[in-house]
Amino acid sequence: MCTFTLTPIAQAQPYPNAPVRVVVPFPAGGGVDNIGRMIAQKLSDSLGRTLVVENRGGANGMIGSELVAKSPKDGYTLLVNGANFVTSPSLYRKPLYDPLREFDPVTLIAFGPNVLVAHPSLPARSVRELIALAKAKPGEITFAGSGSGSTPHLAGELFNVMAGVRMVHIPYRGSGPAMIGVLGGEATIMFLPAINAGPHIKSGRLRALAVTSRERLAAMPTLPTVAEAGLKGYESAQWYGLFAPAGTPVEILNLLNAQVAAIAQGTDIKQRLAAAGVVAVGSTREQFAAHVKAEIGKWAHVIKLSGARVD
Repeated sequence: MCTFTLTPIAQAQPYPNAPVRVVVPFPAGGGVDNIGRMIAQKLSDSLGRTLVVENRGGANGMIGSELVAKSPKDGYTLLVNGANFVTSPSLYRKPLYDPLREFDPVTLIAFGPNVLVAHPSLPARSVRELIALAKAKPGEITFAGSGSGSTPHLAGELFNVMAGVRMVHIPYRGSGPAMIGVLGGEATIMFLPAINAGPHIKSGRLRALAVTSRERLAAMPTLPTVAEAGLKGYESAQWYGLFAPAGTPVEILNLLNAQVAAIAQGTDIKQRLAAAGVVAVGSTREQFAAHVKAEIGKWAHVIKLSGARVD
């Protein structure tokens, strides 16, 4: 648990007039946790109040998310979560929350695209060549993932579904071991977070085929998107957003949206996120709600077709 405390601003506000709890439904040190703490520290400053970051990990983010869903609808318990928020209900037979009915989306903070990388031994040097090879050798190309149901796993399953191929997922205990598996040739390819991919692409230990975002990465401007490189419409990325329990007063939601969106769009946060291979956003509430709804439908379809399950 981490607490940020600053002197209250001179002009008192109806909200917040007490400490605000920000729940991160994963252990400390991961991407969601890092971004949650970054935003909490800045929000403490802008609101002039104490924000307490609380890690409640377990069940792929469901335990902490359920805690927030059942909290009072007063703006004093918030959730920072990632793409797992919309995939967990489809991956588990008995999900602990409903992402549409039990939460009010506040803002999309940022997104972090993956890079489709391959071990140098793979004959394919482009997305088109990879698809052709996978069709010629069904079941022979493997892709590493940081566990069943993880973003890299589902990115690969989305590729399978859209390209009409059958590449086989090899689950690892985390993104680090998965990356090592590809570096060592145990798995053929991986949808690897950009921040982790860069050094190994430069060294030649991994070959970059494409980036999974809708647009090219500023840090890798010559690398095409998967959609540009041969799989039209493909898009997959980790993302990070702020939520409140459903029914939170609209004036509180609007205040939080304005504050956090401004923080995300500030030069300091943009630079810090870019250094970590993440793109700052800071969306409206309506834009984020539409994004969440679209992501739920998209990944539920992919999970159903692929047969991916966690329990």
